[in-house]
Amino acid sequence: MWQYYPFAIEPFTQRTFTNLDVIASRQSSELFNLASATLNPVIGLFESLKEENGDILPLVLNQIMQPIFKNVETTEHEKELVAILWITMEWTQYFENFFTAETDAITLLVRSSCPRYSLFDQQSVSEEEVNVISYEINGPEATVLGEYDAHDPKYESLEVASILVDLNVDSSKIPSGECIPKLSLHLYPTEKFEEAFYTSKRFLYAGVVIAIFAFTSLVFLLYDFFVGRRQRKVMDRIKMQDLIVSNVFPTAIRDRLYDGMGKSSERVDPLDIDGENDRSSRAAPMADLFPDVTIIFADIVGFTAWSSAREPPQVFDLLETIYAAFDRVAYRHNVFKVETVGDCYVAAAGLPEPMKDHAVAACKFARDCLKKMKEITLKLDVTLGPDTSGLRLRVGIHSGQVTAGVLRGERSRFQLFGDSMNTAARMESTGRASCIQISQTTADLLKEGGFDNMTIPRRQKTLVKGKGEMQTYWLRSTDSKRFQRKNSNQLMESTISEEETVEDSFSSSEDVGDKDSDLFDMSGVEGMSKTERLVEWNVEVLSPLLQQIVATRGGSRKSIKPLQVVECNIRSGQTILEEFVPIIHLKRPDSDLNDRRQRYSSTDVGDDVKSELRRFLSNIAELYTDSNPFHNFEHASHVTASVKKLLKRIVNVDSGNGLTQQNGNSGVNMVDLAGHSYGITSDPLTQFAVVFSAIIHDLDHPGVPNAQLVKEGAPNAELYKNKSVAEQNSVDIAWTILMKDEYQSLRSCIYQTEEELRRFRQLVVNTVMATDIVDKELQALRKQRWETAFSDKVQEPASSSSEESESEESQDRKATIVIEHLIQASDVAHTMQHWYIYKSWNEKFFCECYKAYKSGRADVDPSINWYKGEIGFFDFYVIPLAKKLDNCGVFGVSSHEYLNYAMANRAEWVREGGELVKQFMENYNKSEGKH
Repeated sequence: MWQYYPFAIEPFTQRTFTNLDVIASRQSSELFNLASATLNPVIGLFESLKEENGDILPLVLNQIMQPIFKNVETTEHEKELVAILWITMEWTQYFENFFTAETDAITLLVRSSCPRYSLFDQQSVSEEEVNVISYEINGPEATVLGEYDAHDPKYESLEVASILVDLNVDSSKIPSGECIPKLSLHLYPTEKFEEAFYTSKRFLYAGVVIAIFAFTSLVFLLYDFFVGRRQRKVMDRIKMQDLIVSNVFPTAIRDRLYDGMGKSSERVDPLDIDGENDRSSRAAPMADLFPDVTIIFADIVGFTAWSSAREPPQVFDLLETIYAAFDRVAYRHNVFKVETVGDCYVAAAGLPEPMKDHAVAACKFARDCLKKMKEITLKLDVTLGPDTSGLRLRVGIHSGQVTAGVLRGERSRFQLFGDSMNTAARMESTGRASCIQISQTTADLLKEGGFDNMTIPRRQKTLVKGKGEMQTYWLRSTDSKRFQRKNSNQLMESTISEEETVEDSFSSSEDVGDKDSDLFDMSGVEGMSKTERLVEWNVEVLSPLLQQIVATRGGSRKSIKPLQVVECNIRSGQTILEEFVPIIHLKRPDSDLNDRRQRYSSTDVGDDVKSELRRFLSNIAELYTDSNPFHNFEHASHVTASVKKLLKRIVNVDSGNGLTQQNGNSGVNMVDLAGHSYGITSDPLTQFAVVFSAIIHDLDHPGVPNAQLVKEGAPNAELYKNKSVAEQNSVDIAWTILMKDEYQSLRSCIYQTEEELRRFRQLVVNTVMATDIVDKELQALRKQRWETAFSDKVQEPASSSSEESESEESQDRKATIVIEHLIQASDVAHTMQHWYIYKSWNEKFFCECYKAYKSGRADVDPSINWYKGEIGFFDFYVIPLAKKLDNCGVFGVSSHEYLNYAMANRAEWVREGGELVKQFMENYNKSEGKH
């Protein structure tokens, strides 16, 4: 070789390769001979050296020998060899840019069929195995791994092989012993390549496809869900509408309505009241004549008076419960419910489907409703409060023909018309509580059916408006076994004595609710006594407040034994009245406490506390004197009901108050609400104390006023320094009972700290002492304190550094006096409720005062000045008190309601009071057995 470029220097001898004898190398010599013999280019391997970072490293080179001919265009036999071009290069240069940049970690082997020789000596480098060199290909880059087989055997099956050089020459043309080179390339994947393969875009593509599928599926599922929900809403609305229509219209009428709605020709404009549309285009009215029908009117006696002392939810709770029970009874007897008008339930038997025994079915229905009414009111007495069990049902029944149909227009409904409806209504209005009055026509139908034994003729004929005098009958409401047919020999068993018994069971007065009718069978009614029901009702009132108290403490309740000394010495030798303070510092509102308080329903005070509360109230009830017509446990419960109502009206938007139902109004600002109510709503302990005081305020009342006790020199009068004797005695007795060991768990719910104990005690003292409305000195002080608290002339000192504390003191002053007036109004709540309630409790108070007079414990006959005294009581106490409640703006609509009732009752008393006093006297004398 004449020249080598670029110039190379032999590492060991520092010689250049100029005029190098290439034939001196064995492998080069063999390639030269092979190229000369075959006249074809040949390729082979030989080992050289290279310098890298100062180190001498072996280097395997690729040598190519290309024959050079004298002439280019010659045949195979005419080729004349003139030279051979010898080219060397590294294999890595050959493999660069072999693959794209995305291809990583490919093992490439170059195998040769001939041994490899060094360029500088004649020794074989590889003698035992075929010559092989390993490379790693990473995209466009190639790296030598070594002169060995570097591929991973586990990828043997994935080999890709290709022949790089195969001369296919005749071995006879080359010298004996020389090797004919055959080069091959072998590709193998690696673990890195496999990982790249599995984490490459195919996963991305698969993920994208899955995501698209999932998104599409989700869209369809959501679409199906919302469509399904919409369809369910539509179906639920249709079912609800169908149920409403079914309840309003009989089945036959309902089907006719549905059929008519599908025909455009039958549609009529309900607002075409002037007849502007062509009458010929209207559908025929849906009306029929029913010749044999029995009409039932059932009215709740005393409902109006009862509802005047209740909240609207309680009113509807009662009506819904009673009417639902009547509906079930009607279904059982195949009686059609026509409508409910206020507290009157109207039903009919014999329509829309004719019924042979329609009168019998109607009478059985009415009798079962009477029994159901008694059962329901007894149960609701516990939850809806006193006097609920005193509600009665008055029923009137008449048989005849009616015209029934749908009176089209706005709010169309199935209606009944005719004289029979008016007569049935008169049978109800002229009847009596807990009785069923039937007309002559209905009685005749019962007689024809063999049920003559179930009717008793009224001794005197009934004056019916528009009809004159009519003979009516009472329907027996006794055991169902007696509602059976009798033969003709048994029809005379209803004797005159039975008629007398029935008539004598009523008072001469037509006033409802005077006494239970003997016609009503009580044997099947199981329940508690009236006192036990009142105890249970008071438990229901106080329990939620106890839950709130515990909830504000986070539900914890610890022992109060460390407070025993304070409990024993809390009076400090003072009388109850001397403990009175003009300002009670109430607990200020706190957002965290209010949040816990609103979730009071989940707080469990424990069965032991509820049991102790029930026992405590039972003991309190026993200490009330039953012989007192007025100052008894029923009166205490009536006062409690008024306190509960007024407190609820303070917090009628407070969803967290135990006296109200949850209404979900979470947007109420409890701090603002507490400020509006002067802090009364901020602490459930305050409300509990006020209700507690209402229950105990007349405990052990002697039935005479304090002045009489002082005059008689009663032991308690001297003990309490002749001031508020009965009131102080009530607090002392109730507190002594509460401090017993058997009520320790109850006390631990009421208070946990000395501050809470003293605040509870002070609230009870102030509240009960406020019920002494006769003491002129105490009343004058209260009047002065009210004017101080609510007078527009009183202003807070704005420049004071303790402006905030003075503002709280002002609120506490107002709250204290408002609580006192609240209990005062509740103590005489009967004067500010419905006329019947006022008249009833007024008579009880009159009887108590007259009883004291007759027993020598009063100097003046109360009947002499009772009429004028009530007018003065309204003018100088009740109405001013109601105006104060109205002016303070705390009790909302209740204050207006109380004031309106007070004004109405005064006017009614002025008109009828004189006669009522005489009636009170007559009733008292009858009760005492005097004539």
